[in-house]
Amino acid sequence: MKSRKLSGTRRRVTILGAAATSVVAGVALLPNWSAGAAVSDDPTVDARTKATFQRLADAVFTDRTNALVDGGRADADKPLTDGFSGDVALSSGTARTEDATLSELGQRKEQLAKAGETYGKASTTVTLNATRVTGRTAKADVTETTTLTYARARGNAPKTTGFQARHELTFKADRQGDWRLTGIRDTDQGGLAVNTLSKPAPVKATTAADNTTPNAPRAAITRNPAAAPKTATTYDYKAMAAYAEKYWNVYNKDYPDFSGHGAGGDCTNFVSQSLKAGGWKHAPGYVYDYTKWFGNADIQSDSFVGVNEWSWFAQNSKRTTPLANVFQMEVGDVLQMDFDRDGSKDHTMIVTYKSGGVPYVTYHSNNTLRRSVASLVASYPNAYYYAYRT
Repeated sequence: MKSRKLSGTRRRVTILGAAATSVVAGVALLPNWSAGAAVSDDPTVDARTKATFQRLADAVFTDRTNALVDGGRADADKPLTDGFSGDVALSSGTARTEDATLSELGQRKEQLAKAGETYGKASTTVTLNATRVTGRTAKADVTETTTLTYARARGNAPKTTGFQARHELTFKADRQGDWRLTGIRDTDQGGLAVNTLSKPAPVKATTAADNTTPNAPRAAITRNPAAAPKTATTYDYKAMAAYAEKYWNVYNKDYPDFSGHGAGGDCTNFVSQSLKAGGWKHAPGYVYDYTKWFGNADIQSDSFVGVNEWSWFAQNSKRTTPLANVFQMEVGDVLQMDFDRDGSKDHTMIVTYKSGGVPYVTYHSNNTLRRSVASLVASYPNAYYYAYRT
């Protein structure tokens, strides 16, 4: 089998052999082989194959991110220059899925552009964290790290935004022992990467019968609202932002990490740490009492780590006041989202920068630095938003 290569701004997984190939979204697919002797033993995943898994994942996620830059235009005729082996490829089903994904991301690019959000270039790398093999199925856990450069960053506006996203890739071996990528699953609890299309899983609130769980008023998402400057000096908002931007992708070991599978997500835990760095004091008490708030390496109140519980504490304690519009937020303010509009909030973020009337939020799960609120609104126009002045 002849090896071919990947390159160019749009990197595509292209494997060519003596037999005829089909092409979907610029991805050349190997046909289903039937000739030749079957492999009697289960195939192994050696270091070379693991490296190929990683390069294939890097190509797929680079394609996704670049769709936000160039709209997913096909350029299958570009020369291929990076080494790639012929024993790992995309299955035809996965290629069709990626074709649809690139098309949707091209549409998201247009939505973002209408909101004034355009990217000039992107850089994506993928790290292979672990591989598990069962028979002819391999599971690979990878971390995608992406930086997007804003095409038009005026004045003191941020020049880039970045995120990390974790995925589980499934590979299956055919009768010849060649591996095919058959599935990609996002494993972050939040799932809010700008190149992610899957709907984030909703977070269910703990129910309570008393009035300590007030409903926060929803915030509008229209541009250019009336200004709402911060007048309080109770807290150090620059310290909040500095903490969040220091630990957006390197977790502080003084606190637990809830970003792992089944842990519930680390978004609110991260925001609470940032607020604490800027002067929020512990309100000690019972862990499940939503009117209390505390957290360290050993113990955390539900209000310190839970999305809805944090909202209840923030309102009961009067440490926050609601904002009428998300674009009124300033550095140190908090934004929450309810993706499925069921009244239970699903995600928490903190504003770490503002420029040109646009707040930029930093958050965990996915780990993200300075994503514009305009990008969130364009990507999730039907979600409910809640803005808190801290």
